[in-house]
Amino acid sequence: MRPAADVPAEALVLGVDSGGSGLRAALGLPDGARAPAPVRSADPVRTGERGIDAGHFMAQLLPMARELLAQAGGGRITAVAIGAAGLATLGDDLRAQLPSALEQDLGVRRVALAADAVTAYAGALGDRPGAVVAAGTGLIAIGTDLAAWHRADGWGHLLGDCGGGAWIGRAGLEAVMRAHDGRDGGSKALLVRAEDLFGPVAGLPAQLYPRADRPAVLASFAPHVAACAADDPVAEGILRDAARHIAQAAAAVCPAGDVCEVALTGGLFKMGEPLTGPLREELTERLPRAVQVRAAGDPLDGALCIAADIAANRLRLPHDPRMLTVHGEDDS
Repeated sequence: MRPAADVPAEALVLGVDSGGSGLRAALGLPDGARAPAPVRSADPVRTGERGIDAGHFMAQLLPMARELLAQAGGGRITAVAIGAAGLATLGDDLRAQLPSALEQDLGVRRVALAADAVTAYAGALGDRPGAVVAAGTGLIAIGTDLAAWHRADGWGHLLGDCGGGAWIGRAGLEAVMRAHDGRDGGSKALLVRAEDLFGPVAGLPAQLYPRADRPAVLASFAPHVAACAADDPVAEGILRDAARHIAQAAAAVCPAGDVCEVALTGGLFKMGEPLTGPLREELTERLPRAVQVRAAGDPLDGALCIAADIAANRLRLPHDPRMLTVHGEDDS
């Protein structure tokens, strides 16, 4: 990566990653590399009656963009790509407001709005056909043959996200309550962990149910499940079930062909071998044509790649009214 002083002013693009922990933004070079270092916001973008709040989004993004430009010594942003969690179902306000707001405030006419799963895909595999599983608190699988997007799960902790952090944490805490009650399927090892983390588990429902951040609290217990898996058959079984769900999601979105590249991205996979070991076995059994590859980058890298591609009119990833839209005139 070149230092900020070497960034050509006419070639800057802006990538943005918006999720549950706030915004991350970075300027990029024409090849999609970051320059200079990313900046972050402290708060996630609000969600209201119209979905993700475009006004609140811009109120956070504009100071970040100006800070990045100052770090780069000035210059002009020629394209912006935004990956936002919830865009597919809650993005109507963003799609209606952001392109004109970015043109007015930053002078940018080329704007891509993408679901965070799409920027995760672009960061992991670029514009090659394949499948990506993005997993943290939640879980979504997305695949493409470069003609269309195929999605599996990502339906939230009440309806899906099967195999994700909240799912694993909830299953672990169910085993805790079974051990507390003396029912079959309980785990004394997880019970000890839960009492250390939350206190007496009889009070756990009162701690958990009123929380607006309940999925994150559930997911906070997932690493404890992984830590117990080597010696506790209940914890090991939970991770094996999670691996099966993840493999099913990957199989559902892999494009047709003799080989399907599959990349895993997101914080969940930092749990390592207790999860990735059974996942390799499940992928081999359920998707024998899968070739697991290392994710090249993260969703912010993916947003920068998409921004560079729309700036150069070379975007190969498929457009979709919910997953990936491109706005603006052709300046070439």
